[in-house]
Amino acid sequence: MTDSHPQAPDLLVDRFAPHPHFSLVHHEIVDAPVKETYAAARDLDLTDIHSGLLTITERLRELPARWRDRRHGPPRQPTRLTVDDLDSGSDWALLGEHPGTEFAVGVAGKFWRPVITWRRVDPDDFAAFSEPGYGKLVITFGVRPYGLHHSLLTVDSRVQMTDPQSWLKFRRYWRIARPFARAAHTTLVRTISQEARDRALAAYSRPE
Repeated sequence: MTDSHPQAPDLLVDRFAPHPHFSLVHHEIVDAPVKETYAAARDLDLTDIHSGLLTITERLRELPARWRDRRHGPPRQPTRLTVDDLDSGSDWALLGEHPGTEFAVGVAGKFWRPVITWRRVDPDDFAAFSEPGYGKLVITFGVRPYGLHHSLLTVDSRVQMTDPQSWLKFRRYWRIARPFARAAHTTLVRTISQEARDRALAAYSRPE
């Protein structure tokens, strides 16, 4: 007898944030095959992300740090910022990857503060990390086939808190930040989709 209920895929987001307190999920059908869509997400340069709402939010969030560091000159802005750059040069970590299908990045922090306190947590320790006073943010990018020539892109962001006090603080923050987070999700997905379409068109047009 065969099992009529197929086994659910092993999602990285369930491994690193199985019980989220806050979440956002965005799905998009992309006019490009899985290969091009995954490459567009994996090689995404975050400095290419442009959104009026998102840009304003980022600048407001940076003001306290700029004021604190005003005597040391303007902050340096990266000219390129990919997932690998985040993993090697910031508090963010590449938590895991199913090559060609899905990857996850994550960081711990006190996200509700005007100047965020970031905390790098290694992938092997991330799921079990429970030090009070922090939240854990996990963002996964998943790509699945959708028909013959399309793909389904999913960006899943989850926040899991480590104690009730932090949950209360983040909940107050989330009431204000949620619209901006949605705008960031939308811009992120649209940027990846456009890059995937451009890659697919270039591959199709390339002479043999």
